[in-house]
Amino acid sequence: RAYTTIGMYCRAIRSVINEAKRVGIIKENQYPFGNGKYEIPTGAGRKLALTLQQIKSVANYTDGKETTEKYRDLWFFSYLCNGINFADMLTLKYSNIRNGEICFLRAKTTRTSKVKKEVCAVLTPEMNAIIQKWGNKSQKQDEYIFKYLTGKETPFEEKDVIKAVTKLCNKRLKKIGTTLGIESLSTYTARHSYATVLKRSGA
Repeated sequence: RAYTTIGMYCRAIRSVINEAKRVGIIKENQYPFGNGKYEIPTGAGRKLALTLQQIKSVANYTDGKETTEKYRDLWFFSYLCNGINFADMLTLKYSNIRNGEICFLRAKTTRTSKVKKEVCAVLTPEMNAIIQKWGNKSQKQDEYIFKYLTGKETPFEEKDVIKAVTKLCNKRLKKIGTTLGIESLSTYTARHSYATVLKRSGA
């Protein structure tokens, strides 16, 4: 396993052991983590950011297949929406659109931070076109923008749907990347590219 994967699983194990220690199931001298004990590794994976020209080539790519264009557009929407990750993107509702912006809380950090800070992205004409093409047509405030979740799913079912859509998108992006000569094109590339393009622009 990659160090990033090992670290991810070990942090989950540590959370369980911390709770066991808190309620007295294990003693302090049995605790396996910390100085002089097991240190959970942190992976330093290679993060690939695209240039603006590469982003444009992906956004304009087509092989004539609707499925390819749908996943291409979801990737581009993710990039334009401040690099939103797919879990947050697929749970966006029309109520998240306010005053020409899409505002949302990151699911990844909302449970672990005291201050709940909204991320707001300007709703560009390109994003609006993607919503009009692939979004729920009724556009009711309590409906999801994209048609993958219904709101009736359990948390486990919701996670499975998001995982499946992300996997299918990555599979299609890999083919697009191979055709365009872009290495490791994935849903995460959109997020990292957004931040890098801003940095290169002096932000």
